[in-house]
Amino acid sequence: MLRRELRPMLALAAPVVIAEVGWVLMGTVDTLMVGRLGASAIAAAGLAAMLFFTVMVFSMGLLLGLDPLVAQAFGAGRLDECHRWLGTGVWLALIVSLPSVGLILLIRSGLVFWGLPPDVLALTQPYLSVLAWSLPPLLLYVAFRRYLQAMNIVRPVTIALVAANVVNAMANWILIFGHLGAPALGVRGSAFATLGARIFMAAALFAVILAHEARMTPRLRETPLGLDPARIRTLVRLGLPAAGQVLFEVGVFALATALAGRVSASGLAANQIALNMASLTFMVPYGIGSAGAVRVGHAVGRRDARGAREAGWTAITIGVAFMAFAASLFFTFPGWLMRAFTHDASVIEIGIALLFVAAIFQLFDGLQGVTTGVLRGLGDTRSPMFWNLGGHWFVGLPLGYLLCFHLGRGVVGLWWGLSVGLMICGVALLIVWIRKGTVLAPLAAGGAHG
Repeated sequence: MLRRELRPMLALAAPVVIAEVGWVLMGTVDTLMVGRLGASAIAAAGLAAMLFFTVMVFSMGLLLGLDPLVAQAFGAGRLDECHRWLGTGVWLALIVSLPSVGLILLIRSGLVFWGLPPDVLALTQPYLSVLAWSLPPLLLYVAFRRYLQAMNIVRPVTIALVAANVVNAMANWILIFGHLGAPALGVRGSAFATLGARIFMAAALFAVILAHEARMTPRLRETPLGLDPARIRTLVRLGLPAAGQVLFEVGVFALATALAGRVSASGLAANQIALNMASLTFMVPYGIGSAGAVRVGHAVGRRDARGAREAGWTAITIGVAFMAFAASLFFTFPGWLMRAFTHDASVIEIGIALLFVAAIFQLFDGLQGVTTGVLRGLGDTRSPMFWNLGGHWFVGLPLGYLLCFHLGRGVVGLWWGLSVGLMICGVALLIVWIRKGTVLAPLAAGGAHG
């Protein structure tokens, strides 16, 4: 079963994974470069990025409904429908951008009440003020990417991410430290670099779409792309649970980051470094899950229940195998990994303990990431939302808070609680997928709208 699906899955997943890793690598480079400014700079940039991401992922999650809609239309040979869903995705991205930017700026103003260390607060607020305006181009990039990815056009996405990382790294070097005659903006310069890189990403994929569609029939310009409220509602109906799922998952880590800031600047810095590394490894199963969503969606579009099952299980197998490898790295080289980011002894000590916890939850994190993707290919975005809400917010976060603040385990205790939430999500969503497999034929007949 897996042998037939393995090659096409890897052909699609490899560029998608590279793109996902490139996405997180951009944040990792930011952390590495501001790390030269000290623990407070690491903490400020990490906290601001996490708060931004928490707001952004909800808006981004609304666009995840494009995965089954475009993939199933493409599998059914309806290119005109693919075009219409692209237009709907762009409209939705524009609609949600401005209120989301306003929310980020509101959060920025409210940071004074969070009890953060004064030096961290002084760096976080200006960083977040700039970063907020990178949201509109980022959401356009997400809409363009989901469209291209669902149509098996993945190499340009990878190239755009690699190029954007180069743009971001160069801009960081220039703006943080004041090279080439530019003013030395410190942490705020990193935010300007991220803004420029995200504008570049959106522009690059828009150019790819225009070039590709010029050779297609029907062409994009021949398809009505006006605002269609009915399609917006359909996209939101699929995307809203996906947005909730991503928000619940990322939000719990954002809140944990804010709680870590109440422990110490060193704890917050260690939390950010370890979280960067765990996020980097998670992008592999997340990318595999995105590829699985496309492969499952294509199979559903052509009414191939067996193909959908094979695609889902192949994606799950690959994702879990990689996370077993990642766990072994965190177990074996925690000190070396931490010292790549900082030479602060207290940060390294806490970070080593956090990477041990991360090694424990790697398999479950990868499992829930991939199963969320393959279930999305079936049009099921609700199960991941409910299990992320229950696992993270009703169990993981309360347990982590108890361990951190009442039992004296500090940031490490927070992570132990979060790891329990990930274990619950991973096992539960695997069971959901197994159950869906027994009724996949009628689901395939109905598609995402069934």
